[in-house]
Amino acid sequence: MKITDYFLLIIALGALIYVAYKFFKKPNKQQIETVKQWLIYACIEAEKLLGSKTGILKLRYVYDLFVTKFPWLAQIISFEYFSRLVDEALETVRRQLENNEAIKNIVVGSSVNNESEEITANK
Repeated sequence: MKITDYFLLIIALGALIYVAYKFFKKPNKQQIETVKQWLIYACIEAEKLLGSKTGILKLRYVYDLFVTKFPWLAQIISFEYFSRLVDEALETVRRQLENNEAIKNIVVGSSVNNESEEITANK
């Protein structure tokens, strides 16, 4: 490795440590709230992409996103605890879909559009 490679590695490591420090500096409740808010977003994205009646696939998709977004946190919490957090996020998403027509149109509309595009592409 060249000196510039070591320099870039040190900078990347420093940035990673800084981001982890900023997250861990938050109170524990605030950390969990950050993850919960992100999970709501991830659940909506999974619903848009996979549609309804695909619960296990959506859970796997959200977990894969979670591991990518929070790799160090995925090492700390169990899958069962993660699944409970997703269940809470799904309750929030369900309420939003029932009460907010704009969100419903985004989620359901994109799912319907994706299915019709797939059907058209397969013809």
